[in-house]
Amino acid sequence: MEKILILDFGSQFTQLIARRVRELNVYCEIHPYNRCPEPDASVRGVILSGSPCSVRDAQAPVPDLTRIKGRLPLLGVCYGAQYLAAAYGGEVKAAPSREYGRAMLTVGDASDPLMEGLPQTTQVWMSHGDTITSVPAAYRLIAGTKDVPVAAFRVEGEQTWGIQFHPEVYHSTDGTQLLRNFVVGICGCAQSWTPDGFVESTVRDLREKLGDDKVVLGLSGGVDSTVAAVLLHRAIGSNLHCIFVDSGLLRKNEFEEVLASYRGMGLNVKGVNAAAKFLGDLAGVSDPERKRKIIGRDFVEVFNEEAQQLTDVRWLAQGTIYPDVIESCSVNGPSATIKSHHNVGGLPEKMNLRIVEPLRLLFKDEVRRVGRSLGISEQLIGRHPFPGPGLAIRILGDITPEKVEILQNVDKIYIDALRAAGLYDKVWQAGAVLLPVKSVGVMGDERTYESCVALRAVTSTDGMTADWVHLPYEFLADVSNEIINKVRGVNRVVYDISSKPPATIEWE
Repeated sequence: MEKILILDFGSQFTQLIARRVRELNVYCEIHPYNRCPEPDASVRGVILSGSPCSVRDAQAPVPDLTRIKGRLPLLGVCYGAQYLAAAYGGEVKAAPSREYGRAMLTVGDASDPLMEGLPQTTQVWMSHGDTITSVPAAYRLIAGTKDVPVAAFRVEGEQTWGIQFHPEVYHSTDGTQLLRNFVVGICGCAQSWTPDGFVESTVRDLREKLGDDKVVLGLSGGVDSTVAAVLLHRAIGSNLHCIFVDSGLLRKNEFEEVLASYRGMGLNVKGVNAAAKFLGDLAGVSDPERKRKIIGRDFVEVFNEEAQQLTDVRWLAQGTIYPDVIESCSVNGPSATIKSHHNVGGLPEKMNLRIVEPLRLLFKDEVRRVGRSLGISEQLIGRHPFPGPGLAIRILGDITPEKVEILQNVDKIYIDALRAAGLYDKVWQAGAVLLPVKSVGVMGDERTYESCVALRAVTSTDGMTADWVHLPYEFLADVSNEIINKVRGVNRVVYDISSKPPATIEWE
């Protein structure tokens, strides 16, 4: 399978470069700059990412390009371009002022293959504190801006380019065309990385890898585990056994509705109602991290108990996706833990099973496209992400069955209203949060002292960053009115207008 390698120097935009390349139906992989695999015949080209570091720093990242530069097409982006200049005889200095935001790029050489099809002047996105002040003798300038004369260059006699802007960012209006020029025109990639192709090759590989072995998978009702289950089912049929655990912290009626959806797909699913165990163990616990760890522990115990009733199971399937893989081998190691992740990480050691991860090459939006290729209903594929710990982290403070019921009722009104208004599919994730706050209200002629709920709706592509959604005032007014009138125990509704960062999508 042909591919593009992306060497990561720690940039916040590295994953975005990969996503843009994937959108061109070209497969690519991200690797830390200091752990680049030996380029084989499948590698068509290499991209050097940006970085929060300066090439002028003593500890600046230094890649080994001896097997790449001059041998394969190479594109340096921002830090990557500055490294290609500084390491081979050019000069990089601190910019007089930080060059950040939109800039107008003027193409100096329209005949250069990297610039093909770009207008004479185009908007690009800058994000750097250093700037290239001179380039080596063999380097030829092909584009610049008012403040950045060396915005793009080509190395004579090589298929090597450098650009000091970010084509992967949406603000670079012709960035996709530039990346297409490199990946398709220069590297010669065939654009064969498609959902249908992925399904065909993955099912074939799973059949070869798993043979007649049995596999157990923990379903959550979410997109990742659902797509993983259907891929495995297509490969090994009834040898796949799925377990769907009800923690008592799912949305209203979700356990029954999702089970019904799965049975309609022919999957071999066992539903396990463990609400009493989860809610009992969470009683009196308010700390968010403790809640997450209790839920993760209980899930492992319940799943393990159910899985042990199956005979001759050899594999544990997981819905790991590519951002999880990248995170585990990032340049600086796994990032600081903001929140514990709810997964089945404790299961392999307890169960002595081998791991199979059919989605580990895919980003979240690619998982959805593969799901549609598999014919999975839009009701499942289009579902908003839902946190592994469920409503426990949307109830601030301790968990009680009464609080869960209140939040389930609020959440159902909110989500149903988004669907009825045609807004659900325009929102990446939405949910309600029960706050540990009570306030005075008036209903009829009586004073109330009841709970406050916060509504949350964000747009995003992968959850790494998110913006709050500008829902219509009339919609919010109607939802607020319906919640207060129909959900006993709530007399106040607020709307969260925080973006990520600095906030997170979930409140806990």
